[in-house]
Amino acid sequence: MSFHKSNSRTPLAPTEYTKIPTVTAGYDNEKHNGSRSNNASVNQTKFIRPEMADVPVQQAAGSTLPLVISKKKGGGADDSDDVNYNPFEHRKVEHPTSDLETFVHLLKGSLGSGILAMPMAFLNAGLWFGLVATFLVGTLCTYCVHILVKCAHILCRRRKIPMMGFADVAEQAFLDGPVGLQRWSRFIRFVVNTFLVIDLIGCCCIYLVFVGTNVKQVVDFYMEDSETDIGIRLWIVIITVPLIFMCLVRNLKFLTPFSMVANLLMFVGIIITCTYLFSDTPATTERVGVADVAQWPLFFGTVIFALEGIGVVMSLENDMRNPTHFIGCPSVLNLGMGVVITLYTFVGFFGYLKYGSETAGSITLNLPVEDKLAQSVKLMIAIAIFFTFTLQFYVPMSIIWKGIQHKIAPEKQNWSEYALRVGLVVLCGAIAVALPNLGPFISLIGAVCLSTLGMIVPSIIELAVYHEDPGYGRFNWRLWKNVFLICFGIIGFVTGTYVSILEFHAEFSH
Repeated sequence: MSFHKSNSRTPLAPTEYTKIPTVTAGYDNEKHNGSRSNNASVNQTKFIRPEMADVPVQQAAGSTLPLVISKKKGGGADDSDDVNYNPFEHRKVEHPTSDLETFVHLLKGSLGSGILAMPMAFLNAGLWFGLVATFLVGTLCTYCVHILVKCAHILCRRRKIPMMGFADVAEQAFLDGPVGLQRWSRFIRFVVNTFLVIDLIGCCCIYLVFVGTNVKQVVDFYMEDSETDIGIRLWIVIITVPLIFMCLVRNLKFLTPFSMVANLLMFVGIIITCTYLFSDTPATTERVGVADVAQWPLFFGTVIFALEGIGVVMSLENDMRNPTHFIGCPSVLNLGMGVVITLYTFVGFFGYLKYGSETAGSITLNLPVEDKLAQSVKLMIAIAIFFTFTLQFYVPMSIIWKGIQHKIAPEKQNWSEYALRVGLVVLCGAIAVALPNLGPFISLIGAVCLSTLGMIVPSIIELAVYHEDPGYGRFNWRLWKNVFLICFGIIGFVTGTYVSILEFHAEFSH
């Protein structure tokens, strides 16, 4: 079957409906070397820019990372003129990962600072409601990742593209959807990238607050007799200064050793923290089983912040030796997220059971500050998060720079990039100084960004992709399912944002 067979069709009459996509691609078996065209026609080979992904896969998790297609049920002949096209045959991965390696990477990428905020989530949900709701929200987050990856598979088959980024999938889905959506294709790309940047910048701000709060606790213990009292805002400023210089490093490979140290310190810190949770644990009857409904939005925002890893899983799938094992049942994603959800629920349940109404924004803040081992845990995890900041910062910086680089004269690009890096770190520090409260901050980022990227956008993408072919199924079940997910995401967005703002207002008023 010829590669150009699908393009050798008779031009349609002016009165017939023709889609003219702007994100389409032809692919050479020998090399991936295309160029973008906004005047694509059904009678010519279609191309796209060389880098489909907005951020290369090897940079960091949480960005607009490449998606690679696989043969999945639901695609087939309905999704491509050439059912024999297998993009995996055109993809070259220098060091592909096995299923077990991908599973381990998924655990490592998901078990971050979010797990330390889970006891606070249970504080806002109640012991038993939090137990059930965490599993339900985690299941919805995992399912929405399935939706996004499956739609990417279908779109890649239709356009004969070996990989697509998150923003590319959203844009192409709108181009393949109803006529009314096509004019919004560039806008949805902008929305996805904007929310990714806001989310990641917000995470960087949370990291600054986290590090500053833990360091302040330990230092204050040894300076309690001193007249010098360094406030949390000043600590954030002190921590921001060295990060300005660290974030000037443009090559990610120089930051790899810091990542290894951060992973080790975080792992040891969480293990030691868990040992504190099982000493003198009170009875479950001493804790609130179901919290007040007004607190639930804070729970939702915190849990989705902790569990949502839509960028991480895409990059992992792209590097797999057998990508078809990533989604499905059973699959690497299901098993990995099952373990992650269980661990998060475990820490949240026993953390709240241990500390009750005294539960802090990070469980490390509840550890006895006079205990030497607890002090080491606070400092270990603070150092781990400090080093993680540089990696997290790398992604929004890359997205923003790629968006404005072409507008800057070549001779000015070098110092302009450094100025942007300094400006972004200073911005993160300024936001953290203005909002030095972990609880509402985490909930706000989860509600605003991750409910949008993790639930609303994937559901809209599926509605657009399945609009004409293969359709919404019997009784339009796909339509109603996605309407539910979108409404759930919107409710979480609105209520989580509103309650978080009220929390901030109350703090400033006090």
